[in-house]
Amino acid sequence: MDTEGTSGAARERGVRDGTGARGAAVPHPARPVTPPPRPAHAPGERGAPAGSTFLTWLRTPRPAAAPGIWRFGHRPRPEQEPERTPTRQLLSGALIAFLVGWLVWSLLWNGYLGGWWLLPLYAMIPDSWASPHSFASVVVVYLYYAVFAVGIMVGVGRLGRWGELWRRFGYPAWRAARPAAPERAPAPEEDPATWPQLREAGAEAAAERLGADARAGLMRDVDHARIARAWQGVKRGRHSLAAFTAAVAKEGAAACPHPSGTRDLPARAARHDLATAQVRIGSAADDERNPYSYRGVGLALGPDLIGTSLLAVGPPGSGKTGSVVWPLAESLCLGALAGRAAVVVVGAAGAGLGGQDTYDVVVRVGSPDSVYDLDLYGGSTDPDEAAAVLAEALVGDLADPHPGGDSRRSTTVLAQLLGPYHAVHGRFPSVPELRRLLDGAPDALGALRTALTDAGHHAMLRELDARERQLGHPGDVGAVLADRVALLDRPAFASFFDTSGATRPFSLRALDHPVRVRVDLPERGHADASRILARLVLAQFTASVAVREDRSLFACLVLDDATGTITPQAVRGIQRLRSANAGAVLTLRTLDDVPRPLRSPLLGAVGCRMALSGLTPWDGQDFAEVWGKEWTEARDVTDRQIIAETPAGKALHAVRRVITGRAPTARAVTVRQVERERWSASDLAHAVPPGHAVLSLTTVRGDHAPPLLVDLRA
Repeated sequence: MDTEGTSGAARERGVRDGTGARGAAVPHPARPVTPPPRPAHAPGERGAPAGSTFLTWLRTPRPAAAPGIWRFGHRPRPEQEPERTPTRQLLSGALIAFLVGWLVWSLLWNGYLGGWWLLPLYAMIPDSWASPHSFASVVVVYLYYAVFAVGIMVGVGRLGRWGELWRRFGYPAWRAARPAAPERAPAPEEDPATWPQLREAGAEAAAERLGADARAGLMRDVDHARIARAWQGVKRGRHSLAAFTAAVAKEGAAACPHPSGTRDLPARAARHDLATAQVRIGSAADDERNPYSYRGVGLALGPDLIGTSLLAVGPPGSGKTGSVVWPLAESLCLGALAGRAAVVVVGAAGAGLGGQDTYDVVVRVGSPDSVYDLDLYGGSTDPDEAAAVLAEALVGDLADPHPGGDSRRSTTVLAQLLGPYHAVHGRFPSVPELRRLLDGAPDALGALRTALTDAGHHAMLRELDARERQLGHPGDVGAVLADRVALLDRPAFASFFDTSGATRPFSLRALDHPVRVRVDLPERGHADASRILARLVLAQFTASVAVREDRSLFACLVLDDATGTITPQAVRGIQRLRSANAGAVLTLRTLDDVPRPLRSPLLGAVGCRMALSGLTPWDGQDFAEVWGKEWTEARDVTDRQIIAETPAGKALHAVRRVITGRAPTARAVTVRQVERERWSASDLAHAVPPGHAVLSLTTVRGDHAPPLLVDLRA
């Protein structure tokens, strides 16, 4: 049985939608034999947990926490920082309190304070006990002394904070410092390794097989997440319980495989928790700017946060790719292997986004040895839809970036050519053919007109007539479109963007399936073409995820360098991703790569914003504005010189001045509430240490975390 959404028919449809190879159809690799289990990794090692480590990982608690907190083994902290007495003050106070108690008891015992404290004793005991002293009378008297002494000790203990001293240096501190004893295995009905939810539903055979594989070290975290995803499909009625039980009882941890047959990534560079779909990117710094509940705890990202999209801005070398982009891409690839995510990673070749064996599809545009091609029209058969996406890719950066600006004229021009061509040939034109049509070549337009006339497409003839009337007129965008298409009509791309059926290019329509895709853009000598292709992938992604059949699959586009891709239509598309269970991860070297009118809309469209170290003050100003202000307590300290009026006072002040070297002063402290920026532009530019970033988070449900100073190396 396949993972939810990855049945045999779905895999075939995925191949037709764009997972075929260039030149000939290449199906998915055959399902391999279950590989032997990997050796167990230590709990802190970056690898797939296996064997006993897997059981420990599975049974580790993951309490509910604030947005962005690494929940694996997290211990919640209070919202407010408890007042902590300095150690020196605590010890001196405890000693002084003990001496005071000793002094009081000594004065009482020796009668210096009178005998009033013995009056209750004399009132309780009979006169016959006074003499001779019996054993009972001695016990009662000394018991009264002990009660009185304990009362004094309790009083001075509270005054000297002996309880806090005991908790800090006594047995509780020693017990906390000792290594924790190994936890006992939970009861079978509560042990997640025994799959109690399957037993309750009547799939005892499947639960027994999975439990045996877990104890034998044959199950990994990806297997657990993948089978849990398939079980969700059973509960939703997409798969039958009998088929699920039979498949799991037969194949065990290898059941419900990914279409590629892969059960794990070749290597992992970050720490992942597939139980919560989180990837750890660092830890919150122990800084006064961070809330106390976040200080020192691990920070992680997951679909609940990436579903609001993420924008990371920082100069080259600040750690965008290695600390943010690649861990997220790796986590999404693991999610795809678990059958609950689809990811498209776009970046330059050699940008450190993983090897070819990490992905199912690798499109290397401009490389002659690339196995896969890229569909220029996104797999669409609607001329108007294809024209809108292609116009956004070609001239989206030339559209008016102010509110209301769009590329409708370019869309109309392309639709006037794509519609007639598709009506005649049943396909869209290739790049050279589209360039000739946009240039208004008489032979190309004449041949298209003749074919339309012979086929009787009168409506399409009117579209072509309108296009020919606009040729050569002032303001015609056809020439601009032709110039942009010419950037793709280069010898390096001659074997790409084929529409004749000889190749089967990859299409983003395949995001209905848990697919892992990497698109390598050409950089050397084709920078403008790379930006066009990046805009094309972004436009196709935002258009495809909105019409998916299975929205339970999280889809994400990771764009390693979004320079030149932020357009008015792109901002509107990013805003709509949250409702489609999708998100985008964008990185920029500077906000200057985005038109000024689009910077605030872009920062408002994404829910997670990251400013890395080395940011410029003018970039920091945009982040400071979007993060807003907060009320804080300001303390103003004023030192006022004391003027002595008497001769004795003047003499005393003179002595103090000689000893201290300063005039006697009186300090006045004024506390007031003021509204200040959470992070000012100057702080973002100069107060963020290397390897750190300031990150604000928002979940798809609306929960948010304030800007946090994050150590990306921890």
